Amino acid sequence: MDGYIWPRFTFHVDFILVSIMLIVFCMIYRWWSSETIAVVTGANRGIGFEIAHQLASHGVTVVLTSRETAVGEEAVKVFQEGGLNVAFHQLDIVDPVSIQTFCDWIKETYGGLDILINNAGVNFNFGKDNSVEFSEMVIQVNYFGTKNMIKALTPLMRPSPAGSRIVSVTSRLGRLNSKRNGISNIAVREQLENVDLLSEEVIDKTMNTFLEQVKDGTWESGGWPHVFTDYSLSKLAVNAYTRLMARIFEERPEGEKIYVNCYCPGWVKTAMTGWAGHVTIEEAADTAVWLALLPDQFVSGKFFAERREINF
Repeated sequence: MDGYIWPRFTFHVDFILVSIMLIVFCMIYRWWSSETIAVVTGANRGIGFEIAHQLASHGVTVVLTSRETAVGEEAVKVFQEGGLNVAFHQLDIVDPVSIQTFCDWIKETYGGLDILINNAGVNFNFGKDNSVEFSEMVIQVNYFGTKNMIKALTPLMRPSPAGSRIVSVTSRLGRLNSKRNGISNIAVREQLENVDLLSEEVIDKTMNTFLEQVKDGTWESGGWPHVFTDYSLSKLAVNAYTRLMARIFEERPEGEKIYVNCYCPGWVKTAMTGWAGHVTIEEAADTAVWLALLPDQFVSGKFFAERREINF
């Protein structure tokens, strides 16, 4: 890719150096200010909390959201005590009333937003587990919830020469053609990989077909991913929806562009992985912040890990 994409470094070894380079680079090409509004969903802990921290440290005004009010308010206190500009509002990304209340508040308080980080998500599998007991909740939160936020907040994204940014936290487990964990059903895979024919209806139908098979007990023969099946599919759907929205957003006029990408933070040491990950919180948040703040770099519809584009 052309433009300001960083060279390939060994991520763990050069993380600090690259972070310093990002800070210096952004000081030169900084497009944002304290008036730039970033919404981070599910940010009361883990990766979302660190994304909010890094964005606020760059001088962005951050709105931290959490389904539970008490934990969200406690999280914001930590930032505010450190002098960072972070506000809180309750948000349940699968509750239409909560979403509408949040949108109304964003519009009234800030007039809109510039950056959306879709971080909120759930997973109920750990280690070698592959239970589909909570599949409906996983798909509803991780895919339909993320879609809810993009649809609800897109009309509130403010026009600017730099464009608004949407970044969704996803996973390599949701790669369509993964040899280890991809979809083996050829017909379904072909529908999802053709971006020109891809539609919201196709993605929704794929998720609903899986959920129907879970209910009737036939999901194991459906050609679905073998590892963390429900979680992997939910992230595959987010990946596909990212490509779809990038194609739709291409039609927006200059000055009203929205750039949407997704990224895999890796196997992170958080509660979601049972603290079994090997990637630090700081490293996990880095690519999300990098994508959100890319200066004069109009990248959209791509999948990243460790600041590098990877295949869907």
